[in-house]
Amino acid sequence: MRERVLLSPPHLSGLEQQYIQEALDSNWIAPLGPQVDAFESELASYVGIKSALATASGTAAIHLALRYLGVRQGDIVLCSSFTFVASVYPVLYLGAEPIFIDSEPNTWNMSPSALERALLTLKKEGHLPKAVIVVNLYGQSADYDPIVELCRAYGVPIVEDAAESLGATYKGKQTGIFGHFGVFSFNGNKIITTAGGGMLVSDDEGAIAKCRFWSTQARDPAPYYLHSEYGYNYRLSNILAAIGRGQLQTLDQRVARRREIFAIYRQELGDLPGIDFMPEASFGRSNRWLTAMTMDPSIIKTSPIELGKYLNELNIETRPAWKPMHTQPMFKNARYFAHSEQISVCDKLYETGICLPSGTAMSGSTLQYVATQIRLLITMRN
Repeated sequence: MRERVLLSPPHLSGLEQQYIQEALDSNWIAPLGPQVDAFESELASYVGIKSALATASGTAAIHLALRYLGVRQGDIVLCSSFTFVASVYPVLYLGAEPIFIDSEPNTWNMSPSALERALLTLKKEGHLPKAVIVVNLYGQSADYDPIVELCRAYGVPIVEDAAESLGATYKGKQTGIFGHFGVFSFNGNKIITTAGGGMLVSDDEGAIAKCRFWSTQARDPAPYYLHSEYGYNYRLSNILAAIGRGQLQTLDQRVARRREIFAIYRQELGDLPGIDFMPEASFGRSNRWLTAMTMDPSIIKTSPIELGKYLNELNIETRPAWKPMHTQPMFKNARYFAHSEQISVCDKLYETGICLPSGTAMSGSTLQYVATQIRLLITMRN
């Protein structure tokens, strides 16, 4: 392939230009403006929640959520281990301690049984967490009914990291609405993008108002610059929000295409012994942001790393499954609750998983070429 096949590049529809032109014509470039207000309103309406706050990144949105929930120096926050580090950094920003929770095999998301053991253990120790960050991995919702029930019983609020799952559903409802806060990301590789940005959502309108205040440098109402508490420069620009509005109109088509890409990979490769794919939980509908495939090392002689190197030589980008947070050097002393005494699910997924090119603008012939090269290497090595 002469042109590199990227893992998940942006896909512009042309609808974005209308809103960008509106921003340019009105001279509302930055900061804020009517495009931001409209993007917040349209996103909140799409997912079915009362209020939304457009931020500079999904990480910023998590930071604001945790601060509102009172997380501070010496506190504990539980977090999915099988995730990108951005889910955890805000815990460190506030001086708190992350404790990591394993995945469950049926969803690859937070294990309710591991969460229950963590909450019980921490209660016995007299130090319950201030929050639980639940990540919706690779576009699939976690199983929220048991997680919400557990957290309610222990009085611990949930921050739903739905950065990867916009457009996915849980029991007929959009993701991002099951915690006190939900968080979305519009980074360049997400299912829709604003080039860089995020969104904090909640049915607690007072909480969003307070986070909005912090996100704009915490300026008190006054005819001069007055500050009674500290804030951040965390807001999305008007012109980036304009891109987001155009992107949001195509979200349902993007989800449909990502699911189609997943189905084609499974059709082309699913018959190979030792090959499997991220399961879709019966309770919801994944947006299949990335097609994640596993390779059983007892059957397949090629490892995910070797497959990735081979494809890279063909100008095809892949990515290993997330390296669990509890195995990262910076968290070597962090506590971790596995799914069971017998198995750590996310460790096994990291060792056997690989994410395949899933961009919605990828042509059928390119997708077929990628699948053919994967099959060729696996069958040749076996």
